[in-house]
Amino acid sequence: MIKKFAILLSMVFVIALTACGNNNDSAAGNANTAEPEIEAETELIITATNYSFDQEEYHLKKGVPVKIIFKNDDGNHGILIPEFELQLNEKKSSKVIVPEEAGTFEMTCSIMCGSGHSGMRATIIVE
Repeated sequence: MIKKFAILLSMVFVIALTACGNNNDSAAGNANTAEPEIEAETELIITATNYSFDQEEYHLKKGVPVKIIFKNDDGNHGILIPEFELQLNEKKSSKVIVPEEAGTFEMTCSIMCGSGHSGMRATIIVE
């Protein structure tokens, strides 16, 4: 009798865990659909190596949707451009943005990467 009860209790526990897992997956799916999907007209690849980006300046056009793609060639780095609400790293390596304001914006490394971290900067110019 105790053995049957233990088996029944184990089955209920497995079903409960499965149901919880499915709810989390669907919630994550809903979170991804909350952000509107914008189709990019162009792409910009930004590559990071130890303590530098592949360019000192990157140029974008105002009002033109662009897919920013982050590549990390050496070290552990990320990018942050607060004005575009853009933060990319190895986990989230791309995002489509639409620069709505012309100007010059600073991009920095968003992950503490060592002694050269504070100098790891580049400029985004929106024309």
